Amino acid sequence: MAVVLTPLVGSCVNRLIDIIADKTIMILGARDDLDILHQTIHHIQYYLQDAEQRRMEDLAVNNWHGELRDAIDEADDIFDLIEGRKLLKDIPSSSRNTPACSGISFLSCFTDILKRHDIAAKIRKVNTRIENISKLGQSFLTRSDVAPVGQRAISRSRKSSNLVEPNLVGEEIKHSSRKLVELVLANKDNKFYKLAIVGTGGVGKTTLAQKIFNDERIKGNFKKHLWICVSRDYNEVILMKEVLRSIGVRYDTDENEGELSSKLKAAIQEESFFLVLDDVWQTEVWTNLLRIPLDAAATGVVLVTTRDDIVTRVIGVKDVHRVELMPVDVGLELLWKSISTEERDVPHNLHDIGLRIVRKCGGIPLAIKVTASVLATKEKTENEWEKLIDRSAWYVSNVPTELSGALYLSYDDLPQYLKQCFLYCALYPEDQFMLRDDLVKFWVAEGFIEKRKDQLLEDTAEEYYYELIHRNLLQPDPRFYDHRWSKIHDLLRQLAQHLSGREIFFGDLQSLEAKDLSNRRRISAFTDKDSVMLSNVGREHIIRARTLMIRSRETPRIANTIFRRLPSIRVLDLTDSSVESIPDCIGSLIHLRLLDLDGTIITYLPKTIGFLITLQILNLQRCNALRNIPMEITRLCNLRRLGLGGTAIDQVPNGIAKLKFLNDLEGFPIGNGNDNTKTQDGWNLEELALLLQMRQLHMIKLERAAPSSTTTSEILKDKRHLRVLNLECTERTEEYSEEEISNIEMIFARLIPKTLKTYTSQDSLVRGFPPGLVLPICPQ
Repeated sequence: MAVVLTPLVGSCVNRLIDIIADKTIMILGARDDLDILHQTIHHIQYYLQDAEQRRMEDLAVNNWHGELRDAIDEADDIFDLIEGRKLLKDIPSSSRNTPACSGISFLSCFTDILKRHDIAAKIRKVNTRIENISKLGQSFLTRSDVAPVGQRAISRSRKSSNLVEPNLVGEEIKHSSRKLVELVLANKDNKFYKLAIVGTGGVGKTTLAQKIFNDERIKGNFKKHLWICVSRDYNEVILMKEVLRSIGVRYDTDENEGELSSKLKAAIQEESFFLVLDDVWQTEVWTNLLRIPLDAAATGVVLVTTRDDIVTRVIGVKDVHRVELMPVDVGLELLWKSISTEERDVPHNLHDIGLRIVRKCGGIPLAIKVTASVLATKEKTENEWEKLIDRSAWYVSNVPTELSGALYLSYDDLPQYLKQCFLYCALYPEDQFMLRDDLVKFWVAEGFIEKRKDQLLEDTAEEYYYELIHRNLLQPDPRFYDHRWSKIHDLLRQLAQHLSGREIFFGDLQSLEAKDLSNRRRISAFTDKDSVMLSNVGREHIIRARTLMIRSRETPRIANTIFRRLPSIRVLDLTDSSVESIPDCIGSLIHLRLLDLDGTIITYLPKTIGFLITLQILNLQRCNALRNIPMEITRLCNLRRLGLGGTAIDQVPNGIAKLKFLNDLEGFPIGNGNDNTKTQDGWNLEELALLLQMRQLHMIKLERAAPSSTTTSEILKDKRHLRVLNLECTERTEEYSEEEISNIEMIFARLIPKTLKTYTSQDSLVRGFPPGLVLPICPQ
């Protein structure tokens, strides 16, 4: 149910146009078939609007939609083969003979899939399949007058605009927070004082709890302050570690619940604490997990937020504050503030429509805010607002009641390109903050981002991110001025998961049947076990997953056999897992766009990584055991990000300048590279000159830069996309000489362009900013 086909089909058409325009495609003998495929898919675009609108209520349309999605995925895989064959022909055949897994040579792995006649046969097969799907669709879908020709321009919202806090309007919130703070302070000397905020989902319980938690009087009256998001399916060990982290207590990754409990007891001994347990569904989090260790404290207050009155009774809450549904007048105030409008400026006819909209939102602040965000995209006319009220999206039947109405409307109103980005957030755990840069790289690797003239995909993706924030579908972390961290409200996450249906899976892989697993397209394996395996899946089942993420606060072991089981994988995120080695057969994952090995314990990369010619993102940060990267890395002609920060890598291959799409380079070790050698002790600065798309650049070992270089000042001159520059010198036990410091300052002054938005430097060496350099004030 989840895949949004309009941008997917549009991307497919664009790839086909590029392939057909390439004269080298003639060697496949499939030009006519590709032309027919292009015409068929282009023709299907006329029917997509009707299909997208009807698939929620019409099973036949939804099934047709799923068939088309499968066929487009198949076509996309074939396009990778075509482009891969073109690029791989330039690789010397001798380098293809690296032994792959299971004793099969790498060359033999490719001969079956890269033969010309085989590719041509695949094209004809998918052509027939899509033609049949097109004919079927024409029998029951309505043709629109205009085919989609691209994605509409997105609203360019300011990244630091004033966002209205839900429920922070009206006098009730002020009165409630004041009353509850006074209750807490009146009982602060009790052994345990427990109070609760109770209310339905989205009504503002967490917002009220945050206001209390951040009150200066609370901060001044308790030694320890803890905020714990419990979530519905919490894990005892993981939650206990979260508690310890929040009060600054260290622990070992392999410690069990009993050992962690003892550490908490020791840390809280004879202290006072204020604890918020947010979003409690099960009473055991207090009765079985936290009650006993926290009993060691001298005094303590526990504030619980929950939807369930039974939770408050079992935990033994003394005082309950119930957050009622928002009154219409307060809801109307929230509506106007959310669209940056004063009530006195609203025409009378729109005021009446606003009242009707607030009533349709049922007194739920979250519903009012997301509906206000939809209104903000419309003209302030009676006709436009009436059309919004009459939208059928308010009344979709196959969406759970708590997710229907305003919440579903806010999704339905999204432009197609934003729908798939929003749905992707369902792969994250409940209440977990998401980093903007992570979402950007995932969306780019998944092909969600529209190509625009003179703009990098990453910049466009970042605009998508901020539009989701300003539509109130992502909640930014207020601690960061640029909203680089955000999370999704649990109700909106449930909506995204419901709409995604069987397309995605979030949870423990071992809980899935083999057949079910093989049909999931995107998998987020969140587990508390010490290993992640696909042992349930026999060889007769092909795993069609295009995305696999390992999500765990533990360090799960990943069997390297996993690389053999994912032939269609595009995004593979193994961050902080115990991957010990990458097998040679990784080179056969020809569709792979993103490989994230951040924080793993790998010691080397196989040479076959050079065959991943579609790879766009390679993250190796914090791979502490990795000492060098192979020469074959310079063959990754589509690479956009290379993350080396936090590694011990010093030996690097000559030729990084070949990676013309590289725009994010973290941990660039500066050295005096030699053009006559295959590997070198760091890259010389001149190699950066040809990387014209550089957007974020982090350079280390600045002291090794050649001070006499006449071109140093020109290296970053033409980097018009450059936004972030981080320059770093090596920390030494002995001091740098005056000559070394002088050289560093000279390089520093020559490198930094005046157009830079953000830069950081090691302040222990650079004694002054370069002459004439005007730096922005960037809050840390």
